[in-house]
Amino acid sequence: MSTPADGFHVYDTTLRDGAQREGMSLSVNDKLAIARHLDDLGVGFIEGGWPGANPKDTEFFRRAQTELKLSTAQLTAFGSTRRPGGDAVADLAPLRESGAGVVCMVAKSDVRHVERALRTTRDENLAMIRDSVAHLRAEGQRVFLDAEHFFDGYRDNRDYALEVLRTAYDAGAEVVALCDTNGGMLPSQVADVVDDVVRSTGARVGIHCHNDTGCAVANTIAAVDAGATHVQGTINGYGERTGNCNLTTVIPNLQLKLGYGCLSGEQLTALTPGDFANVMRQARLTRKDLSPSRLLAMLRRASPNQEAPALAEDDNDALDLIGMLYDNLMRDVKPGSTAAALLAKLQVPLMRVALQDSTFFTRPGHPARQLLDTVAETSARW
Repeated sequence: MSTPADGFHVYDTTLRDGAQREGMSLSVNDKLAIARHLDDLGVGFIEGGWPGANPKDTEFFRRAQTELKLSTAQLTAFGSTRRPGGDAVADLAPLRESGAGVVCMVAKSDVRHVERALRTTRDENLAMIRDSVAHLRAEGQRVFLDAEHFFDGYRDNRDYALEVLRTAYDAGAEVVALCDTNGGMLPSQVADVVDDVVRSTGARVGIHCHNDTGCAVANTIAAVDAGATHVQGTINGYGERTGNCNLTTVIPNLQLKLGYGCLSGEQLTALTPGDFANVMRQARLTRKDLSPSRLLAMLRRASPNQEAPALAEDDNDALDLIGMLYDNLMRDVKPGSTAAALLAKLQVPLMRVALQDSTFFTRPGHPARQLLDTVAETSARW
């Protein structure tokens, strides 16, 4: 089939989906470094995260506006539609102000999720999609739609699932990406659904596969064979649970065996260079294995170690380190325990304090320092 005027899309979501892998905790600096390598690799779109959903992603997009110079890729912000009964102008402000030229918006496409999770009507869900896409398009941003749990929704109510896609496309979405969110599909099933969507909607179709059946790459290739021209995935298949479609596998298959122009020849040979692999490895090693006591010591300027340097007097580093502290502490806390409840309450306040005053951890009388002391006392009893 013919390729769209803007070419075949390779859409990387390592910085969002990939960062949800167990043991992966990327700092803002990590995300900026990885984004530069992804740009050198030649992917078309880099999904940087969800601005407004957490301080780290918000900070990433703020810094990206001045520190991230991309030559190949377009930076993309991820987010959701307006809320049920909400206002697109207010609800979508973080996406609009992210500085990203492209927004990938997730929406419900399964009637059961619309009615039970969103607790709204089918018509309101369609209005949420229509209003949100139209608003961002009017603000000058390109919009892609991620149709969450699309294949499950299609199986349960084909007509409504297709109406979700038509609504987004008619409102101005350039791509409607079909998401196998629970990773349960098989290649032949994906091919049949994608073929029907392409024929029934006339929209440009994308594919977003998780790997729970071990078929994410095969499902992605099947979708492309059936007419999809936008592929989403992550480097090395990183992602929550069993991961996502592995771009380092699917790109060579699409390019060398099916003839799709994903990367240049020089870029294709750079899929597995040592420097690119080391960026991801370093991001994991500097955070994954740090104990709660070591992180607490670092925050209080005590016992710095060679694996993780002492914290600099910098707001961004303070924010990153508090995120590391929280992630590592929570990994060792049993759900429902007093320590878990305490730490859940500490995460956002500590991050906010760090953004406002990066010297809090050096001042014993500061309220945030007292909170850290409480965390230390709690962790000592685990």
